Amino acid sequence: AGDPVITPHPGDGIWFESVLADQTDTTWYAYYHHEAPALACGRPESIPQIGAATSTDRGMTWTNLGIILEAPRGSEACDSTNRFVIGGVGDVSAMVDRDWKDVYFYFSSYGRNPQTQGVVAARLLWADRDAPRGRITIWQDGVWLAPIRRSSGINDGKEAWEYPVGTPILRPTSPWHDGLQAANAFWGPSIHWNTSLQRYVMLLNRTRDEAFNNEGIYVSFAATLDDPRAWSEPRKILNGGDWYPQIAGLEAGSGTDKQMGRIARFFLTGRSTRYIEFTGR
Repeated sequence: AGDPVITPHPGDGIWFESVLADQTDTTWYAYYHHEAPALACGRPESIPQIGAATSTDRGMTWTNLGIILEAPRGSEACDSTNRFVIGGVGDVSAMVDRDWKDVYFYFSSYGRNPQTQGVVAARLLWADRDAPRGRITIWQDGVWLAPIRRSSGINDGKEAWEYPVGTPILRPTSPWHDGLQAANAFWGPSIHWNTSLQRYVMLLNRTRDEAFNNEGIYVSFAATLDDPRAWSEPRKILNGGDWYPQIAGLEAGSGTDKQMGRIARFFLTGRSTRYIEFTGR
């Protein structure tokens, strides 16, 4: 059948990190992490951003809907010792709410200012999913703020947007980009609805240094997506571990990476060697 194709390709590396199907399961929406090069800093590392794509053939071909989330201009850390990212936003998890009204995005913010670093939230009306650029709002101190249209500086007819700074729900205690190799920060959330708990569940990486070596894998819970302050204090479930924790439900016809019950498969970096059980205690 061949490899999946996205048109137009945004260039450089992209990773589809969340896929949502519409209610008829005929159209899929993917939200990807784009490893945009750090041109503003003249360095080979990345200033990531988040984009969207859609497919009507179950993921074989994708139409690129463009970049929907970027860090504010000037927030990059050009003098950072981090060898992966020197600013930007990425490592996103997208989840539609129970009423099919909004898509919520929880993602990592890597800007220069430690007060802006951590896990941040944004949302998009489900009705705007086919034309998301400029329509996503970012959570800042209890308010959902829209981006502002700005000039791209290039006469190409394309719209450009200035996105507000999000308020992190989980800030690092030892930040990125401070010149020290040590770091203590949550990143890379993965969210699902758990039918056994009747709660949303968020899995998180927690780094111990600027090279993203994991201190552990953590879990947090919330009854709703629309209040980022509702998430519980993260609790460790695994020491160390690889990147990108994820869960896949076992229920025939309903178990996915977005919904599962009491027992599910537990994945790290796309591989599963164990199950996870949610007891409600």
